[in-house]
This record gives sequence, C-alpha cells and structure tokens, in this order.
Amino acid sequence: MAHELNITKGGPALLRNVSLDTEEIWKARADLAACLRMAAKLGLEEGICNHFSAVVPGHPDLFIVNRLGWAFQEATASSLLICDFEGNVVAGDGVPEATAFYIHARLHKMSPRVGAAFHTHMPNATALSMVEGEPLVWAGQTALKFYGRVAVDENYNGLALDEREGDRIAAVLGGNDILFMKNHGVMVCAPNIAEAWDDLYYLERAAEVQLKAMSTGRRLLPVPAEVAAAAARQMREGDPESARMHLESVRRVLDREGSGYRD
Repeated sequence: MAHELNITKGGPALLRNVSLDTEEIWKARADLAACLRMAAKLGLEEGICNHFSAVVPGHPDLFIVNRLGWAFQEATASSLLICDFEGNVVAGDGVPEATAFYIHARLHKMSPRVGAAFHTHMPNATALSMVEGEPLVWAGQTALKFYGRVAVDENYNGLALDEREGDRIAAVLGGNDILFMKNHGVMVCAPNIAEAWDDLYYLERAAEVQLKAMSTGRRLLPVPAEVAAAAARQMREGDPESARMHLESVRRVLDREGSGYRD
C-alpha cells in the first residue's frame, strides 16, 4: 500500500550553510527512531506503512520523517530523512512515502504549533474510527486525557496523494491534538516528540479498554461532563513532564535490548 513520492522538484532550498548534524537535531532523530521502534514492539505499526514526523529543531521549514520501504522496527536515527515542504530530501538516503509527505508537510506548514505528528492505523483506535458516532465515549479515566482535544474527520477520500488532501486534513484537525480519521486511522499531534509518543500510547490504551467494555454488550457509563473536564485539566497540567519521563523510559528499554535505534 506504500506509494513512492513522485513530484517535480526544483532542488532543495538553500540552508545558509547551517549544519543539520547538531547534537540537538541528532537527539530529535534518535527520539523519533525510538518512538518508531517502540510502536513496532507494541504492535502499533502496519507493515511499511504509517509515518511519524517532527519539525527539525531550529528549522521550522524542515521536518524529519521515516523513509519509504522501511518498517518501524528497522528505524535508526541515521535512516530517517529530513525534508522540506516542497518534497526535497535535504538529508538522508531514500525518499519519503507519498502519503507521509502530503499529510505531514502540509500539516507542519499549516499548523506551526505541531512539532510532531504521528499517524498510525493502530488496531484499537482505528477500530473506533470505523463505527458510527463519536469514537471515544469518555467512560474510562485514560480516555479523559483526550477530553476536549479530539476532532473527527468524517469524510474519507482515499489515499492522500496530493496537497489538497493534506490541506483538508490539517483544516479538519484545526486547533485539536487528536484526529480520528473515519475509515482510516488516527493522527496524533503535539508540540514535541515526547508528548506525541505519550498521547499515541495512551490513546491506543483508551481505545482498547473501551472496545473491551463495549464487547460485554452492557451499557457504558460515561463520566459526567464537568468531572471529565476537571480530570482532563488535571492530566494536562502534568502531561509535559510525564511525557518526558515516558520517552526516557522507552529509550532505556530499547538501550537494554541493544536495538541500535541510536545508530
């Protein structure tokens, strides 16, 4: 299902002799590779499809993304690509997958607040994108992390193989952080890689327990709106630091396993 990017390009934008090999940029590459590896470990990937991206530190007109043809479990810091918004690869070997470019380039360009964007067809959240009505019922505490932060794209248009579809997806997301893409999957957006990973992980867990509860055939018990809103505020206050620690734990696990994601 992966498609190679095939657009007419005029050549990479000049980078004014600024190095893309700084310590900060390499850390971002390693963090993104760690997220890709752990997503694979947890069964959140789909073959060589799906894509994670992050804005290059210090370069708001460039983004890091996984390359075409490589599964999440193969990702390393050096295998990731740095691209501009016109489809040029300015660092790295290979090319981005076509839908990865058209979704992520347009999203980062139209929504500068989005420092990282993770798109998956992870099974439980995607299952909730395939049923009628709102995806999350707000009946479990984990789900409340996303209360007031979710948009739903009701209009599946097939593969995102042009800028118009990327622009449409960005517009539907608006000021929200989570996009359930009906009949498709989910997009998780955050200011940075750590918070994107944290939201991706807990979104799938929230979807999993909701589906288990739904499978009993008994009526779910939503949390009252005022309580849900208060709990969401409590969670958001601690999210940045919790997300930082969560990603650090991911890196420790992968380091103990010798996964090579830092290479």
